[in-house]
Amino acid sequence: MTLTIGQLAEAGAVNAETIRYYERMELLRAPERTAGGYRQYGPSELRRLRFIRRAKALGFSLAEIRELLALRVHDPRSCGAVSRRVDVKIQGVEQRMREMRSMLRTLKRLRASCATGTPTVECPILEALDEDA
Repeated sequence: MTLTIGQLAEAGAVNAETIRYYERMELLRAPERTAGGYRQYGPSELRRLRFIRRAKALGFSLAEIRELLALRVHDPRSCGAVSRRVDVKIQGVEQRMREMRSMLRTLKRLRASCATGTPTVECPILEALDEDA
């Protein structure tokens, strides 16, 4: 089974430019080409593209995805190497969640301070944003 770039993009739920970008970043291998110069992809490229997309959805950067792909294909180490990378990602997500909860509390506090009829020159939200930290 071979796929054109458009077919691969559709099956992988990305656009063709994303595929070209991943090729330039060497996350996807350069495809075989037809005599007419059209890219031809196989099932392994679709599998890899889906792997990249799922890893991105979990917050992994392209550099981290490259490492995961290398571990998946070339590294004889145990799954522990992958697990440690996931632990680091979990810690980062937990930290961002704490930061987001703090932002939410601050925004709610600012919103509660606002009297909607107040002129904007006296707006407590704008004043709070203008204060020196």
